[in-house]
Amino acid sequence: MSRSEVNIMADFLEGLLNQPILILQIILIIVIALILVNIFNRFIVGVAEKRAKVRKGTLVHLKRFFQILIYTLAFIAILSVLKIDITAAVAGLGVGALIIGFALKDIIENWVSGLLIISGKTYTIGDVIRVGNITGTVTDISLRTTKLKTYDRNEIIIPNSVMVKEKIINLTSGKQECVASIILSIDYTSDTEKAKAAVENVLKNHKNVIVSAGRRREIRFVVRSREWTTEMEVLFWINDPSNEEFIKSNITELIKKEFEKEGILPPIPAFMRQEYLKSKKPSSN
Repeated sequence: MSRSEVNIMADFLEGLLNQPILILQIILIIVIALILVNIFNRFIVGVAEKRAKVRKGTLVHLKRFFQILIYTLAFIAILSVLKIDITAAVAGLGVGALIIGFALKDIIENWVSGLLIISGKTYTIGDVIRVGNITGTVTDISLRTTKLKTYDRNEIIIPNSVMVKEKIINLTSGKQECVASIILSIDYTSDTEKAKAAVENVLKNHKNVIVSAGRRREIRFVVRSREWTTEMEVLFWINDPSNEEFIKSNITELIKKEFEKEGILPPIPAFMRQEYLKSKKPSSN
């Protein structure tokens, strides 16, 4: 540093020391910046890390981003207080920010959506959710994306901006229980009550089905009449939501066997029913 630069710096510091109000303003700006950073860090740790179980790596990046933003604004405010011309610098930052904003529009939108999801506790890791026609277990929530694992073990990564726009159904809400349903069809001549009893017998003896009147975990039926068919939708509770499709498949197989044992017929057109019944009769030797 040259002698002239040293003299300019000395004069600047001497003038600054002679203006205590200016010094207080600078200190106040620094203190406010530190308080804002501290409040934000506490919010992130309290809400995101403890409640939503967001990865620590993601939180570190978010904290650093916010710190850089606050300290940059504080630095510009201090320059303004010192009456240093920052018009050109701010204009340059404004144009640059505009360009960066357009370039990073999707990323910023996902980040904001991620914060809304985390703070709103829409869902957490381990919940089984339905987004559109996709159902899966939440395995990770970051600022940009949410990861779901479907029943067939595929991993789906959905941008958070899409998540906040879609209709989300949380099937478990932190519990390892959810309602499942199976639609069954029997011939319209079959006894509906007998069919209900056969279904209940299968469900009450299945290890993955919860039946508890005290907890309002009941088996319910919705019966609809169709051509040649009585359609029964059965609703029940299961204790392993992430494997819902496999459980429903197994239950469907067991119900089919129970129907065959009880003589409950599948839907058969009237002109085919006689031939079908003949084919089911045991042949006499």
